[in-house]
Amino acid sequence: MAERGPVARPAYRLAAVSAAAVALLAGGLTGAGATEGRAAQPEGRYVIVLEDSARDRLDAIVREHGRNHGVRAGLRYRHALVGYAAVMPESQVAALRAAPGVRAVAPDRPVQATQQVLPTGVDRVQADVSSTAAGNGTGAVDTAVAIIDTGIDDRHPDLNVAGGINCMDPSRPGAWRDNNGHGTHVAGTVAARDNGDDVVGVVPGARLYAVKVLGASGGGFTSTIVCGLDWLAQNAGPLGIKVANMSLGGDGADDGNCGFTDNDPEHQAMCRVVNGAGVTVVVAAGNETEDLANHTPAAFDEVLAVTATADFNGQPGGGAAATCRTSNQDDTAANFSNFAVSTADAAHTMAGPGVCIRSTRRSIGTTVYSGTSMASPHVAGAAALCLATGQCTDPSPTGVIARLRADAAAQPASYGFAGDPNAPVTGRYYGHLVHAGGY
Repeated sequence: MAERGPVARPAYRLAAVSAAAVALLAGGLTGAGATEGRAAQPEGRYVIVLEDSARDRLDAIVREHGRNHGVRAGLRYRHALVGYAAVMPESQVAALRAAPGVRAVAPDRPVQATQQVLPTGVDRVQADVSSTAAGNGTGAVDTAVAIIDTGIDDRHPDLNVAGGINCMDPSRPGAWRDNNGHGTHVAGTVAARDNGDDVVGVVPGARLYAVKVLGASGGGFTSTIVCGLDWLAQNAGPLGIKVANMSLGGDGADDGNCGFTDNDPEHQAMCRVVNGAGVTVVVAAGNETEDLANHTPAAFDEVLAVTATADFNGQPGGGAAATCRTSNQDDTAANFSNFAVSTADAAHTMAGPGVCIRSTRRSIGTTVYSGTSMASPHVAGAAALCLATGQCTDPSPTGVIARLRADAAAQPASYGFAGDPNAPVTGRYYGHLVHAGGY
C-alpha cells in the first residue's frame, strides 16, 4: 500500500497510503443470452465457480447459462479454478446457484492496490550485503517474479519485463503496461537492475511478469484477481515463476478451508496457486491500522502477509529525521500498517520497510510512495533471492515462508524496530523485519 499516491486492494485496492477511489469498472463482459425482459432487471457482477469436471465443457456451459439465466459472461477460468465472471440479473442468482455443476455464485467484489541510489528500504534489509551485493553496479539474478498489480511499464530501462497478461481488458491480451504507476513502483523494489541508474532492487535484474489485475484508478474486482491467479496457475511452471507479489487487497476473511466453506473464489484460486503450482505468494497487510484478519488476501494462511515499518536512513538504531510522512518515526511500525492479532495470523506475518520508499516511476526515473504495498516487494525480492541462491533448501511455499521468518527472527534485537517481537506493542503483531543479507 503506498503513500496516498497509487493504491491496490479487494474492491480491490492498492496497498498504498494515498489510494485513488475505487473505480467501479464497467464493460469488458460479453456473451449471449439476455432477453429483453431480463435486461430491464437489476443486474450484478458475479464469479461463477463450477465443478472441476466442467473444464472441457466450459464454453458450452456458459452458453447454456446465458440462455437459461441471462448471464453475460466475461473472463473464463480453467486452471486456478473452473468458472467464469459475468454480469447477470440479480433475480437469477438463486436459480443459477441451484443449477447442476455450479459450486458457487460469488459477488464480484471490487479491489484496490495497497504502493541509481541504494533505496533506504533495500539498504535496511541488507540486500547490499547479500550474494548480489545490490548497489555495486554489477550483476543480475536469473529468476522470475510475478507482479500481480496495475501492470508494469516496460518502457522503464531499469526493469526487465519478460511478459504478462492483461486481465482488465482480455480483448487486448498483450496490453499489460501500467497506467497507474503502482505496479511499476513495486516492480522496481523487487528487481530494478543494478546498472548505475535510478535505483536497485532486492533481486536485481530478475525477470518480471506483469499480471495486470487493476486499472488506472488502482481498482479491480475479484474476477480480475482470479484471472491473474488463473494465469499464474497455468504459467508459473513453464516460466519458472516461484514467487508472486500482491500489493493489493480488499475486505474479507479466511474460512480455514481454502474458500470452500464460504464460497470465496479468490481463496480457492490462491490455494491452487500455492499448493498446486508451488508459488510463494507475498502480500501487503493493508493500511487500515487494524487486524489484517479482516482483509484478503492478507488474511489467507497460505500467503506471507507483510506489515510496514518506517525507516528513513537505511540503518537500524532509530533517530533519523523523517524524509516524508513526519507522522512516522524512524525504526518503528508504520502508523498506518495493519497487523496480526491471532496466533494463526502471526504465523504467516513479517515486516518490511514501507515508508518513503523510492523506486521506479512510470516511463522513466523514480518516485516515492509509502504503504504496505511498498513493504511487500522487499519480502518478495528476498524470497526470490533465497530460492535463486539455494538458501531456501525447502522450495515449497511453506518452506520458504518458514525460512524467511526464521532468518529474520535470528537477527539481533538491534536489527529490528519498535513494534517487532523483541519490542512488542500489546495486541499488535507486526513480525520481524525481513533480512536479505544472508541470501
